[in-house]
Amino acid sequence: MTVNTNHEGVNPAERENIICVFIDADACPVREEVYKVAYRLQVPVRVVANSYMRIPRHELITMHVVNDHMDAADDYIAERAHELSVVVTADIPLADRCIKAGSIVLAPNGKPFTEAMIGNALATRALMADLRSGATGDNLGGPKAFTNADRSRFLSSLDEALNRLKRG
Repeated sequence: MTVNTNHEGVNPAERENIICVFIDADACPVREEVYKVAYRLQVPVRVVANSYMRIPRHELITMHVVNDHMDAADDYIAERAHELSVVVTADIPLADRCIKAGSIVLAPNGKPFTEAMIGNALATRALMADLRSGATGDNLGGPKAFTNADRSRFLSSLDEALNRLKRG
């Protein structure tokens, strides 16, 4: 198990163009599902977070701890994302950056972020942030609860994305 805490600059060896999965791990509910698919397909996984978390001791899984500055994990992932990577995140601005780098981006519920929809997702996020900042006690709600159907959809989407990359 490797723990990389160096966030300054991008080590070219870490951005090698091999099929891999990046997990924006701080609040990711599907880490175990990623590991399961990665073991089966023999695909490296880079778990990126602001603090150390337990990961399986396996040669395919690497933990990258970044500093606690805002967006440090996002920056780490976006700087290393490429055409052969799958990024797992619920963070819409990070999804946008990774799409621009050519990555496949999946939300933890299995829904893909795409070029066609990311502009609307960013606009909706900005609108909701404005509404929340002006809220006077009104409950604007939050994200839907994570379900077994979401978990199943994610497994299927990740498997499909990685197999598509493997086929070229």
